[in-house]
Amino acid sequence: MKMIALDVGDKTIGVALSDELLITAQGLMTIERVGIRKDIDKVINLIKEHNCNTVVIGLPKNLNGTDSIQTEKVYEFRKMLENKMRSTGVKGIDIVYQDERFTTVIAEKILIEADLSRKKRKEVIDKQAAVVILQGYLDRLSNLNKRSE
Repeated sequence: MKMIALDVGDKTIGVALSDELLITAQGLMTIERVGIRKDIDKVINLIKEHNCNTVVIGLPKNLNGTDSIQTEKVYEFRKMLENKMRSTGVKGIDIVYQDERFTTVIAEKILIEADLSRKKRKEVIDKQAAVVILQGYLDRLSNLNKRSE
């Protein structure tokens, strides 16, 4: 099984996928937001298409750890995703949050190091942020598994 990660923004949703071994994250796509119901349908189709059992959603907290306006929007997105999965019979999918503070900054640095133009960076920044979110989650899982061995 794979994991899918979402960097949920107002205009786009960055999407990344793990490999089958849950070691690495790769960017998949950026979804242009057209409306929450249609956006959620696209996400559910990706979950099914890529045989994912976990959805990792980036949680945009303030630097001091408190919720922001965007955090509330992400909570609402998750709630609607869960409701839609339940109503369409999609079962056995875990939805978890991953702290996404600094992920856009990290993603930007990665893209600059890759020598992408400013225009190209703008096109892929959300997808790259989703990769950073998912890789952070995968690394955390790996570290937890190592500690319990």
